[in-house]
Amino acid sequence: MSLTRRSLLASSALAPLAAPLAAQPAAAAARRRIPLAVSTYSYWHFRTPKYPIEKVIDDAARIGFDGVEILHRQMDNETPAYVNALKRRAFEQGLCFPMLSIHQDFVFPDPAERQKHIDHTRRCLELAARLGIPAIRLNSGRWKTIPSFDDLMKVKGNEPPIEGYTNADAIKWCVESIQACLPEAEDLGVLMALENHWGLTTDVDTLLRIHSMVNSPWLGLNMDTGNYPGDPYPGIAKLAPKATIVQAKTYYGGGEWYTLDLDYPRIAGILRQHSFNGWVSLEMEGKEDPATAVPKSYQVLRQAFS
Repeated sequence: MSLTRRSLLASSALAPLAAPLAAQPAAAAARRRIPLAVSTYSYWHFRTPKYPIEKVIDDAARIGFDGVEILHRQMDNETPAYVNALKRRAFEQGLCFPMLSIHQDFVFPDPAERQKHIDHTRRCLELAARLGIPAIRLNSGRWKTIPSFDDLMKVKGNEPPIEGYTNADAIKWCVESIQACLPEAEDLGVLMALENHWGLTTDVDTLLRIHSMVNSPWLGLNMDTGNYPGDPYPGIAKLAPKATIVQAKTYYGGGEWYTLDLDYPRIAGILRQHSFNGWVSLEMEGKEDPATAVPKSYQVLRQAFS
């Protein structure tokens, strides 16, 4: 890719943050309205036909969201026509795309397998830039010794390593794989946000260790409010000082895998203590119809983060 094209993509990727990150006095910044997005995942939980992203954009604008987080696997394709149509639709609705949530996995003993996921991550960084998205959600990956995700949820993500390896090996693979993607991220101006997702980073301390070892301004943290094996609030308090973006879970109608009764005024208070002013993105993971559950979730988050 030419330097000129990369520069244009980088500028496009950063454009959606211009309004929420505009220079302003510190006191005003602390008081400003936290922007809310809704993940397209809120309308599609991998168990039904894909819910069109175009319809999520329209619904998000009607409800009052500021943006839409796109789940990569929910996209129909990556053609210029499709990508540009999504960008135009969001612009016409006055919405931003704050994050592209991708799936990749760096926990493989085989370097060739890790390279496949590094290449996938690099491609998604460029896709995010094409969409004008300034960040991608990143996973660490997992051992896959419990093949079924449903079974993994039953043990709250507590998955044993492959025989002959340790979590220290997996941390090393993850750090090296992320570092391999840093030049592309910096060149395109797209941040990688590592999530406390089920897998290696189920443990908050492991997540923070990986983040510290990578030690780059192009690796941030995506703090998910629901992905904790026990009481979520100690983990939220640990991640809040370094959170780049927040994914906020709700579970109307009972969760697809588990249900939490999250106290969002409390969570908002923890984030305020650390001057968090970034995006909060809804992931409605309940079984209730999104047509009713997403608006209810919006009201809960808007009140908590107002």
